[in-house]
Amino acid sequence: MQRRRSTVLAVLALIVSVVLAACGGAAPSAPPPAADATSAPAANVPATLPNGVTLPADAAPPEYQVYVNYFQNDAPYTTLDFMESVYGRGGVGPLNDLISEPLVRLNKDFEVQPAAALSWDSNADGTVWTFNLDPNLVWSDGTPLTADDYVMTFQYAADPKHAWDFSWYYSSPGAILNWDKAVAGEVPPSEIGVKADGPNTLVVTTDTPAPFLPAKLLYSTPFQRKAFEAHGPLYNNDPATSVSSGPFILTEFKKGERIVWEANPAYKGSNKPFIQKVISIGAKPETYFLGYQSGEVDFVTGQALQTADNEIVAADTELAQQIRTNAQDFRTDYLFFDNETPPFNDVKVRQAFSHVIDRDTLIKSIITPSQGIPAYSFLMPGFPGANSEGLKDIQRFDPEQARTLLAEAGFPGGAGFPKLTLWLRNEPAVRQAVGQAIAATIKQELGIEVEVQNQDQKIFMEALNAKPTEIKFGMVSYGIDFLDPSNMLGVWLSGGRHNWNNAEFDTMVGEAAANLDTTARMAQFQEAERLLVSDVPAIWIAHRTVGDLVKPYVAGDALLPNKAGSAALQWPGFSVFSDSISSLYITNEVLKYRTEPPK
Repeated sequence: MQRRRSTVLAVLALIVSVVLAACGGAAPSAPPPAADATSAPAANVPATLPNGVTLPADAAPPEYQVYVNYFQNDAPYTTLDFMESVYGRGGVGPLNDLISEPLVRLNKDFEVQPAAALSWDSNADGTVWTFNLDPNLVWSDGTPLTADDYVMTFQYAADPKHAWDFSWYYSSPGAILNWDKAVAGEVPPSEIGVKADGPNTLVVTTDTPAPFLPAKLLYSTPFQRKAFEAHGPLYNNDPATSVSSGPFILTEFKKGERIVWEANPAYKGSNKPFIQKVISIGAKPETYFLGYQSGEVDFVTGQALQTADNEIVAADTELAQQIRTNAQDFRTDYLFFDNETPPFNDVKVRQAFSHVIDRDTLIKSIITPSQGIPAYSFLMPGFPGANSEGLKDIQRFDPEQARTLLAEAGFPGGAGFPKLTLWLRNEPAVRQAVGQAIAATIKQELGIEVEVQNQDQKIFMEALNAKPTEIKFGMVSYGIDFLDPSNMLGVWLSGGRHNWNNAEFDTMVGEAAANLDTTARMAQFQEAERLLVSDVPAIWIAHRTVGDLVKPYVAGDALLPNKAGSAALQWPGFSVFSDSISSLYITNEVLKYRTEPPK
């Protein structure tokens, strides 16, 4: 066993060096020296800022309350609005959803908090939910924010002419009443279960009990009906026609280059920012780290850091102290199969593959511990209903067992097994290295040839979603859309994203999703996940723990440890979906780094 692991480690090292060299893994130049603090202005904090907040005692002057980050400038772009397009926001979301107030938001412990809705309740079976809106909220042009804006927005999202790329989100189970029929064009969007009962009351009806609905309504940022009707759904692409019901207003927009938001003085909600300006700079993810080192930005997501970047951080005492590790969106990387066609329709073949994934070595050699922990199940530790420890042995690393199972399936030593292609979904260097390492391990331990292909995202998703699927063997990741096991486990329902169909699993998840008893439903979800892991439609590789880089002068309660002990900017980031907006600020320590505010 030791000889095999040593061989695998050597192969991994070679693969990592080749892949990272091909992707430009050279160490960046040293950052410029810090500014002379004596040349910076002294802090002079006013009692109140224009949006009605008072800065903390250690805050930098108002003109320094500027938060700078990146967005991916080569990502597909059509809009800034979530309810227009989720995947066409040009790499701007989710860190820069800033101008529209959702019904609810999350705190750093992932607890649902009031936003536009001050309170909510449901009928006895959890199918009719009433949300009481804050009557003080207005748009930046002075127009009241009302339930009618939300009704119009949801009707537009369900309109097949719109063809919203996230319409599945409000589908079954626990779908908004008539949602699926409206999306399919069978009923008009006006018949969906989203209605106004006066200007400040929104009633949402679901087709089945939906105890998770408040959490799901995180994604409910409205359009303004007046602006929508006057300028169309893209009115927020232009500062001249943009209106905001949220904590910021759009003041500058250069597609793919630069976006600027400023604190909204008309915002009367509970998420008022200390930050007075947010500047987002368009760049390619592979350049983010260099820009962070040079002082161009205040924050870089760990999802953009390459292995070489993390090695530089680990070796630099100052940079290492700026790493903020968190679970982000509880994302899990996994291998998947076409479970309905040979050879992967045999559970012994799938089990054999599951026992050759050396997760500890992958993380130590490629992913790095700040960017992931071993995954033996789909739900990450800390996620509601997770049972990671209880499921750990089912897909444990055991090459001897793997070879035995493969022989029992009729492929001793890999004899007669077809050559495989492992599809990746437009992955960066780190994930490509993981894929290559897995392919090498499968060859080493099972004698099966595997070619790795990193596909364009559009090609990958079209092949994955084809019926029948065109991907026989792939690697992909999935993170939460809303904080409930029904969301994550729902990925595996029959007829869904993957070609695995299990009626028993479907029943378990369906019953748990509708159960109003929190304790009982979590136990049901755990039973369902055990079945999922045991039948091996997928092999879990790693749960992503994102090590974000945050400058030391960015402070606030959002960066203090949460209940899980994570002192980081938690998912869903600095956005209207989180109360972190009302927490973060720039301390006067910034004056050691900058002689003038970012422009």
